[in-house]
Amino acid sequence: MHGYSGDKQAYLTRLRRVEGQIRGLQRMVEDEAYCIDVLTQVSAATRALQAVALGLLEEHISHCVADAINSGGPEAEAKVKEASAAIARLVRS
Repeated sequence: MHGYSGDKQAYLTRLRRVEGQIRGLQRMVEDEAYCIDVLTQVSAATRALQAVALGLLEEHISHCVADAINSGGPEAEAKVKEASAAIARLVRS
């Protein structure tokens, strides 16, 4: 069971909203909308995806990583490294 399982519907709702934003962006480009308006919407979609990513990361750390640390052993170290790598990817994006 994944850490986000309890909030699965909320995540799906947020992702569907982002999907709608992306479709709106496609329409804006097709309709040759003003560049700044398109960029504003790209920024909004990016922030929405970042919010999903941060929520998933928080869930992962508070469930998967915490459980592994409580169990100890090599799995704990692996989960911490995995979380660190995920954070690094988010920071770079």
